[in-house]
Amino acid sequence: MEMNASAVRLEPWSEDDFELLRAANAPEMTEYLGGPESAEQLLARHRRYVNLSADPAGSGKVYRVVAVETGESVGTIGFWEQTEDGQEVYEAGWGVLPAFQGRGFATAAILAVVDVARAERRHRYLHAFPKVTNGPSNGVCRKAGFELLGGCDIEYPPGNPIRANNWRLDLERAPTS
Repeated sequence: MEMNASAVRLEPWSEDDFELLRAANAPEMTEYLGGPESAEQLLARHRRYVNLSADPAGSGKVYRVVAVETGESVGTIGFWEQTEDGQEVYEAGWGVLPAFQGRGFATAAILAVVDVARAERRHRYLHAFPKVTNGPSNGVCRKAGFELLGGCDIEYPPGNPIRANNWRLDLERAPTS
């Protein structure tokens, strides 16, 4: 099912979103990310998300993804600054809770994040690095208009080497309707 960005609402990450992060820390949600994080790691991630979302400098944002039709929180999405091949870019990452997967929420959320990152006018490119075996996330990149640059070796989390696809979207290119 194809959705447009208006199918979701992005709400800035707040102190109240820790339970959503805990739900997203399930084994089926972290299969391509090295597995669930410890309670301490999860709390540290939550702090980073709150701080990033409160930062007015434009270095990135993290959001709770809300289905407009039902008002339910369906997942998380964010973007942050990263260096790629010596160039400052944005990197995006997302997760949709299992009960809501396969309904187009991730694609709608990334399209909404692209609009936010584009409006920042801070970096030309937005990248995503899903594991090569993560078919759904690679499909989201394709549907959202990212260009596949090829495979790359990364560590995520640190100490966990994975083979990922490097997807890139040109934020200076006019959006396609």
